[in-house]
Amino acid sequence: MPETMSNQLPDVAERFMRYVQVDSQSNPENDTVTPSTPAQHEMARYLGEELKALGCTDVTVDEHAYVTGTFAASKGAESAPALMLCSHLDSVIDAPASGIKPHVVYYEGGDLVAGVVNGKTIATTQEQVPDLKDFVGMDIICSDGSTLLSADDKAGVAEICALLKRLGDNPELAHPTLKIAFVPDEEIGHGASLLDLEKLGAAYGYTVDGEALGEFNYECFNAAHADVYFKGVMVHPGSAKDVMVNAITVASEFQQMVPAFERPEHTEGYEGFYHPIAIEGSASEVKLSYIVRDHDSQIFANRQQVLQDIAAFLNKRYGENTVRVEIHQEYRNMAEKFDGYEFLIDYALEANREVGIEPKPVAARGGTDGAQLTFRGLPCPNIATGGYNAHSVREFIPVPSLKVTVDLLEKLVAKFATRG
Repeated sequence: MPETMSNQLPDVAERFMRYVQVDSQSNPENDTVTPSTPAQHEMARYLGEELKALGCTDVTVDEHAYVTGTFAASKGAESAPALMLCSHLDSVIDAPASGIKPHVVYYEGGDLVAGVVNGKTIATTQEQVPDLKDFVGMDIICSDGSTLLSADDKAGVAEICALLKRLGDNPELAHPTLKIAFVPDEEIGHGASLLDLEKLGAAYGYTVDGEALGEFNYECFNAAHADVYFKGVMVHPGSAKDVMVNAITVASEFQQMVPAFERPEHTEGYEGFYHPIAIEGSASEVKLSYIVRDHDSQIFANRQQVLQDIAAFLNKRYGENTVRVEIHQEYRNMAEKFDGYEFLIDYALEANREVGIEPKPVAARGGTDGAQLTFRGLPCPNIATGGYNAHSVREFIPVPSLKVTVDLLEKLVAKFATRG
């Protein structure tokens, strides 16, 4: 396992730099197994030992790489309902994530250079991330530019563990019983799906995931995955006239009929989208995969129907069963489930302000483990970690952002110490 990087860094940054060096990338091509990669077992075992060292009891690392533990309440808060804190331990497949080499850059302005890879400078400009101007004079953690950093979501893991360290060292700090959960395969849609909520025993909780400080999510997309299958009719091309149906051609027509202005690269805020993410096959058979997203449940349903309608149109043109659409539901907009739990939102907004951050409630253009947990009966909005450029080799996180998130979590958990 990695050794401590530097005695000069705050505890949370030292932890973060250790954790990112443990490979734990998930793999959507192996999504019938949880975890989808053996590396996540190693990360889970490592975090299980971390929780034990931090004073947690009932620490469990199960066969699916779910890590759970209990941190005892402060004196006088034993009767308060237990609060869960959750982060995911996997890294995304969108960029290389093995052999991460984090390093600290003292940022003096201009481009933030992560490293040089094959003679190419890997940098983030202030035009790309306007918040960079606020980080002049700060230490910023980057990868070497050849991999992502894995702040999504090992920053969240480190911030939770650093909170436990602080609470253990300062028993006068108020907090209820804390239920800790680190879950695998969030990046491929599994996340907290196998977390045993009855055994965990929390009344409600927060995920610690996401990006810029102050961003707070209690709304998210409704999400589905659509696989579209195209069946061609193959004959010798020399005698193909009026007989051949080329599956590649039909797939291309299908994609051209999906509204072009409703793709991720043309949408923002509450605007949903259709996003083609993979294609494979030949002139005989093609599989085209989409993710479908929208915050509004009715528009979300309409989007799914659009795909079915395009398939029906093409089947009339090319013959029945030429195109087949299979839609798999992934998660729902958790905003539907916070009636009676508005205090979870209020407490988070207050905690942000108490550490000097003006909160920005944002409808997440994605999903968190909290969406799944909320629909399973454990209301769970999301706290940001302070990272930027997630899923990219340009990913970075300022060291002060890591520390202030721990401060925020300290303020947040104190609010639950006297809740009946």
